[in-house]
Amino acid sequence: MAEPIWYVCKYTPIEWLDGFGLPVQRLDPAPVSFECADTCAHPNLCGYGKAVLEEVIGKGIKRLLLVDCCDVCRRIYDVLRERGGMEFLFLMSLPHKNGHAECALLEWELQRLSLELSRLTGRSFNTKKALDAWQQNLQAVGNTFSNAPHILLTGAHGGSLLLETLRQSALLPVIDGTCTGCRVLSTPAPTNLNALSLDYAGALLNQKNPCMRMQFRQGRTDPTAAGVICHTVKFCDYYGFQYRELKQNANQPLLKIETDCTPQSSGQLRTRIEAFSETLGVKKTVMTRRDRDTGYVAGVDSGSASTDAVILNRDGKIVGSAILPTGAGAAAGAEKALAAALENAHLTREAISYVVTTGYGRETIGAGDASITEITCHAKGAHYLSPQARTVIDIGGQDSKVIVLDDQGHVISFVMNDKCAAGTGRFLDMMARTMELTLPQMSDKGLHWKHEVTISSMCTVFAESEVVSLIANNTPPEDIIHGLNMSVAAKTVSLIRRSGGKGPYIMTGGVAQNDGVVKALQDKLGETILVPGEAQLCGALGAALFALK
Repeated sequence: MAEPIWYVCKYTPIEWLDGFGLPVQRLDPAPVSFECADTCAHPNLCGYGKAVLEEVIGKGIKRLLLVDCCDVCRRIYDVLRERGGMEFLFLMSLPHKNGHAECALLEWELQRLSLELSRLTGRSFNTKKALDAWQQNLQAVGNTFSNAPHILLTGAHGGSLLLETLRQSALLPVIDGTCTGCRVLSTPAPTNLNALSLDYAGALLNQKNPCMRMQFRQGRTDPTAAGVICHTVKFCDYYGFQYRELKQNANQPLLKIETDCTPQSSGQLRTRIEAFSETLGVKKTVMTRRDRDTGYVAGVDSGSASTDAVILNRDGKIVGSAILPTGAGAAAGAEKALAAALENAHLTREAISYVVTTGYGRETIGAGDASITEITCHAKGAHYLSPQARTVIDIGGQDSKVIVLDDQGHVISFVMNDKCAAGTGRFLDMMARTMELTLPQMSDKGLHWKHEVTISSMCTVFAESEVVSLIANNTPPEDIIHGLNMSVAAKTVSLIRRSGGKGPYIMTGGVAQNDGVVKALQDKLGETILVPGEAQLCGALGAALFALK
């Protein structure tokens, strides 16, 4: 079998390639790293562009057809042409309108492509094969929108890696409406073969789910979807614009996610998707009612820095709790935390009717009857502690979350920090080590500053370099800590603005114990933030409340 022509864009004329008897295969890159791409491409090339380069170079692909609907394909073409070694490399120009003049321009591009394919294969164009392929595309059900309950994935290319993660975590069917998904030609194959190339050009340009780069974008929305997930890629402006449009006109639950086409940060991605599904009322696990009800339940929050456990009685009162370091093993940490909470409550394990787990280790610790995301659990716990709160600010060891609640404590929306540690407990922990202080010392000193110090970088590594320079310049530690607190507050307030959060505010998570950060946040917001005594237990408390329910 001949080597296939690889392609990436849904505007690729794959039916036309059938006319030359050429097999085609869509490139679905999911590299572990960008080792090859980083050596030959600009660092600001988007993750998808780097992933395509990594796949082509790493797999030694020799035949590639690109469409310049997206600027990154032009960059890919330039890089590969410069490297050389390709047997067939073609960049097809695609108009961004669908008028008669644009169809004629695309027809000319098809003729130019035909000349190159004839040189490659030594064959002439077979009209019947092309028409048959066109007709099969019309008859295929494919990945079209559906009236059944489903989630629409829109935005930039996600590929099978993202789709598989979504379909495992979302608990509803997912329709791929991204820039490379949902390729459906709506125009029937013509009977007048004299106008075949012009008609086919029109069919390509008038697909049902047009690219965001097109000036006509009817069909990109799906009012029947239960929820919409908008996927963006770093340095991809157009799909950032789409998210802004969706947010401004949102009449459906909306979640924004960002990936770089690699498997990294899959745990955080699953948390976001499962939490989004929970806001849609889709439950992953339903606990079986037991005949024996001891009157006690437990919640375990397996986090990156600490594992927390809460024991409730049937009246919803906390009778025992524990906060222990997670350590090297999430399962062992959960068992120790639960055992410590039981000891604190003077109970045995047999006294617990149900255990619900939450946090990043919720599904791997094996200690519970069900698992629920920390987004939903923190909302539940925060509403229990402060029913009037409408925005939960949760800064933990690994991530920061802002959760917006309604008056019943249900999640309206939420945002999380990206896969950078900036603005999290880990960030503050590393800064404390750099300054040879404990976290309680940082909390106290951050309240006694005299001069404004700006920490300009939110990157943990670069911020550490700034701190070292400030120490070398004899900057008082109190001023440095205040600068760090203000940088964390600025990052958190940006999340609050993105989420649409408003007061009253409640703060949860380990960083809620840092008075300097809380004060900096209050100064930025201009409002008081409630910090309950059970702030660090909030996730475990919410899990226990679900177990009680």
